[in-house]
This record gives sequence, structure tokens and C-alpha cells, in this order.
Amino acid sequence: MTNNSTRRRFLKTAGVAGVAALAGCGGGDGGDGGSTDGDGEMTDGDSGMTEGDGGDTETRLSWHAGGTGGTYFPLSNEFKTVVEDNTDFTLNVQSTGASVENVGSLASGDADFALIQNDIASFAKNGTGIDAFQDNAVENLQGVATLYPETITVVTLADTGITQLSDLEGATINTGDLGSGTQVNALQILESVGISDFSEQNASFSQAADQLRNGDIDAAFVVGGWPVGAIEDLANTNDLVIVPISGDNREAAKEDASWFADDTIPGGTYTGVDEDVETIAVQAMIATNAEQPEGTVESVTAAIFDNVDDLSIKTDFISADSAQDGMSIELHPGAAAYFDA
Repeated sequence: MTNNSTRRRFLKTAGVAGVAALAGCGGGDGGDGGSTDGDGEMTDGDSGMTEGDGGDTETRLSWHAGGTGGTYFPLSNEFKTVVEDNTDFTLNVQSTGASVENVGSLASGDADFALIQNDIASFAKNGTGIDAFQDNAVENLQGVATLYPETITVVTLADTGITQLSDLEGATINTGDLGSGTQVNALQILESVGISDFSEQNASFSQAADQLRNGDIDAAFVVGGWPVGAIEDLANTNDLVIVPISGDNREAAKEDASWFADDTIPGGTYTGVDEDVETIAVQAMIATNAEQPEGTVESVTAAIFDNVDDLSIKTDFISADSAQDGMSIELHPGAAAYFDA
């Protein structure tokens, strides 16, 4: 897939994937909702209210994350621990294709909470941006909190000879899971910097790392808070290159997409990459739907932000003080009750 067909085909497939997700295709008939994630692992889609012994109600909440090789999944499992330690709720964390898929799951009620990107949240709520949401606004989508910058990382191996974005012309590029926020961002950036002749692959972060090891692709876009586990693993066994998004390229991307902000991957984040690498970022956030009870959302929010010291991932960024920075959609009343208290 090359030239202008790249963007047209993406918009079509993203639209199909998004509409399917918005229709609630993942277990809305009361089935277990299990699915195979991008890393070939089975995930359990069980969620909702179940009756406990003696008529007591045990509340199980479905929390949709992302691929196991990114940041969403391990961070979500840390949220699971603090929520279960500090409330009566049980969280079922599910690996998914991330932002776009997660919005569909929230819209259909298959997910109670999810991690998504702030740009995708805005697209969904306003029914614009990409075909998945064009004239199909997700009116029940509501925000809980923003978390940390999601760094756009363009990764390759030294033997490809790719050192700058212009070298991606004619390359085979993994732009992320089909319909994911990563794919949206990757294609936005490639278009902004004038890269039109490339072959697109779509797979999870972990699979992209394997593709790089095997020489099946030339480069991959990864969106997630650094360090990303899949990139760490790749850097430990291969001579890694992080391609900068800087200078005119950075300004072009920000001009075309206002949600991008300057970011830097510090030297030493990944083995063998000793110098700072300039790039851009979006913002990770927790989202829910309007159907969630105010008390539920307030309790989950309080459990997370009252116990940030119990987290080990992205702790330099996650705090109650910054939890509304970059919030791109209206706040759920339960979250507002916590942050306004």
C-alpha cells in the first residue's frame, strides 16, 4: 500500500473498525466477551454486577487497557491493585487494541473504565477527526483524569540506515494496531511531514518489535509513556535508533494537530540511546461512560489518586494536581466530586 491510497485505506478501515466497536460487537449479548489480544493472549471480557453469597452484591468493573507491550496494560494492573485494596470493587483488566477500540467498548457498555488518548477522546465526543467517529459522536463518553504524556516514539534498528523522518520514504512501517490511537497519530505525522510512499503494517508494540528483529519492517511507531516495555526489550538485544521528530517536522505536526505537544525522551531511557531525543506527545487519560454511578466513579478515582505513592509507573506525572491538564472532554460528575472536594 503506497502513496495516497495509504490514507484513504486507513480512513476506511478505521471507520469500519470504529463503527463495529461502537455497535458493541465484543460480547454485548451477555457472552464472556473474551478475545485474543495483539500478543496472542486470551483476555477475559467478564464484567458487570454479580450476586454474592447471602444476597450481597459484588461489584465487578471492566477496565480496558491496551497491548501488553505498552504502558496502558501494566499501569492498569497497578490501578487494579490500588482500587481493590481500597474499595469493594473488583477490576477486570483486559488487553485491547487501545484508544479507538476502548472508546467503542465504553460506548457500548462492554467497558466501565478505559485508558485512551486525549485526542481520540475529543474526536469521539465531537464526532469528528477520523471516520470511526465522523458524524457518529459518542455522547456518553466522559472523562475521569489525565495521567501522563504519551510519547510518540519512532523506532528502528541501526542497520536500516534510517536516522531521520525523511528516510521513511519508501519504507515498510508498522503504524500500530488497526484502528488504534497509535495508527491515527502515525498517519497524521507521516502526512504532515510529507511521507506518502510507504507500505503499512498493523500490529501491537510487541509484534512490531519482533518484526524489527526479523527484518520484516523498517520502522515502527509506538505511542506510550517511556520507557515502553517492548522497546526496552528490543534495545537490550539490538542496536536501536530512535528517530527524532524535531525542527520543522515537529512544527508541521503540531500545526496540523493541535493536541500534539513537545516532548523529549531522555538519554539513557533505552539501552544504547545515550542522547536526548526530541519528539512530540499526546496525553493518556482515564475515561468512563455516563451510565456509571457517580459514587462508583468517585470511589475509583479516589482510590487511584489517594494512593499514587503505591504506583511504580509514570509516578513523575500522575497526581491529583495535574489530573485535569489536557482534559479534552467533559468530566464525569463522580470525578468532578473528587477533584472539587
